[in-house]
Amino acid sequence: MVFPRPEWEKFRERIASLPMSAQWWKRIFLGNAMDVEMDATGRVLVSPELRAAAGIAKDTILLGMGNHFELWDKASYDAQEAQAMQGEMPDVFKDFSF
Repeated sequence: MVFPRPEWEKFRERIASLPMSAQWWKRIFLGNAMDVEMDATGRVLVSPELRAAAGIAKDTILLGMGNHFELWDKASYDAQEAQAMQGEMPDVFKDFSF
């Protein structure tokens, strides 16, 4: 996930306030977070550690998710999307109007 700083602060507070039963997930989310900077052309260098953790091999997809972005390995995303499309639409969408 890629957050603008104000959204990261909100997310970080939500994660930090979770109970001790979520301690390992708190470590995963908060302990592996890294600040990144954009270069003069608007590019962001993703560290090798984060690329490896996200399974990013070559081609990527950047998805706008409202208040944050998701950066995916393209092959992984395509496989996950195909799997989701084969299943039923979640109940929360039954009364949703497009």
